Amino acid sequence: MMAAIKKIALYLAWLVSIVATLGSLYFSEIRGFTPCELCWYQRILMYPLAVILGIATYRNDRSVKSFVLPLSIIGWCVSLYHYLLQKVPAFAALETFTSGVPCSGSYVEWFGFITIPFLAFIAFSLITILMLLTKSHNR
Repeated sequence: MMAAIKKIALYLAWLVSIVATLGSLYFSEIRGFTPCELCWYQRILMYPLAVILGIATYRNDRSVKSFVLPLSIIGWCVSLYHYLLQKVPAFAALETFTSGVPCSGSYVEWFGFITIPFLAFIAFSLITILMLLTKSHNR
């Protein structure tokens, strides 16, 4: 099972990045949710991953890991912080982003804990894990 996942890890990471990108566009362009400042930072980190991973998947270039991991790990940190702003009252007091939509607000809250930053956190986590499973050399 793990060997099969390692074989298609690059493709799966690209698929996750595409779903995350399309999901964020759905929330803003179709549902009309205005992204907060931290949402923009997460987009800045996710959107290039869809392109980079798409090209890497087409070329079967597993060495792209060194470009993808910094973006996905930074995105993971931003989305974790954003989620904590929404869910932990002590973190909400730390919010410094005051212009526009507050980052501690939540447009979506499914099952009491799934918010948009949580979805981004899951996407960045999956991409990071899949990249770590991907062999560095083309074989």
